[in-house]
Amino acid sequence: MNTKVIGVVALALTLSGCGLKDGIEENGNGHVKNAAFTTGAEGKKDADTRLPSWVPDEAKSVTEAIRTTGSERILRFTTADVPATCTPAAAAKTAATLTASWWPGGTEGRTDRVCGDGWHVLKASDAVYAFKPETLDQTRA
Repeated sequence: MNTKVIGVVALALTLSGCGLKDGIEENGNGHVKNAAFTTGAEGKKDADTRLPSWVPDEAKSVTEAIRTTGSERILRFTTADVPATCTPAAAAKTAATLTASWWPGGTEGRTDRVCGDGWHVLKASDAVYAFKPETLDQTRA
């Protein structure tokens, strides 16, 4: 292969990653997309991630893990409270199968509010954590 072609291919691959704030990786429990945003407002503008509308625009350090082969999601943000539109509710009955370094294990079992379309939410001392349980059958035939 000629060196010009190799150079063009390398440049195209480099440029295709410009501006990416997320990535998709294969885990033992399916494909997972990880996203990070400076603010809630920034995340809501990202059509690929579709940050939930109930997340405050002023939320900071927004991180989310999204199952791309289903509907399960985990989310964390700081510097904002749980919106008043969220209602008191029992903790999620389903355990999270998504994991992330910023997600304390078992958080979904301590949630005490529901926001939007089924997000179980917990305000902890350091952040707001939210979990949306899987609604699609993930068993493989």
